[in-house]
Amino acid sequence: MTSTPLKTSDISVIVPVLNEQDNIPSLAKSLEGGDFEVILVDGGSSDATVELAGEYMFTVITSQPGRGLQQNTGALQAHGKILLFLHADTSLPENFATAVLQEVVKDGFIAGAFRLQIEEPTLSMRFIAACANLRSRLFQLPYGDQAIFISRDNFIKLQMFPNLPIMEDYIFIKRAKKHGRIAILDKTVVTSARRWRRLGVIRTTLINQLVLLGFFFKVSPDKLALLYRR
Repeated sequence: MTSTPLKTSDISVIVPVLNEQDNIPSLAKSLEGGDFEVILVDGGSSDATVELAGEYMFTVITSQPGRGLQQNTGALQAHGKILLFLHADTSLPENFATAVLQEVVKDGFIAGAFRLQIEEPTLSMRFIAACANLRSRLFQLPYGDQAIFISRDNFIKLQMFPNLPIMEDYIFIKRAKKHGRIAILDKTVVTSARRWRRLGVIRTTLINQLVLLGFFFKVSPDKLALLYRR
């Protein structure tokens, strides 16, 4: 993608946040020690998210709420040649930056993501993660909780994330697939089980599938977001 060798400082990690104070310490731990840029894009938190992020020396910018919009806002202010979009409740693996830099220069690459693990090692959580990893490998279709990464040039070329209340990651990756290969790294991100804990595995899975089905039948994204979040 460039004749100049890439460095870890060429990576910008962009994290959309909204009332994520409980996740800031673990987020900081997974990002410590690197010389990459970290930008938290706050969508109007009413808790101590912004204050804590400042204590950890993250760059904090503000945006209207909405994950797609927040990620686009962060991308436009980022300095890195490589953009990595990370959910606040997801931890990156050790040496993730090196793996990303090795992947982005390979032929045919357009975007990438990581394998998924859910923090609670129960049988149901392992099964859900296994299904997500199978989907990613077979259909080159990772979701946002797998930490999508892409070059800045390709991100702009793909017209960034759609400004929708839900499914912005799905639509973006489907669009990207038309232009190249979606890489799934062997390294694993660990995401929170909080949604499954709150709603239960069966109910959460059912809602997720209903949202996907509704999207295919062109149900309004606002209605789908209401179903997902209520």
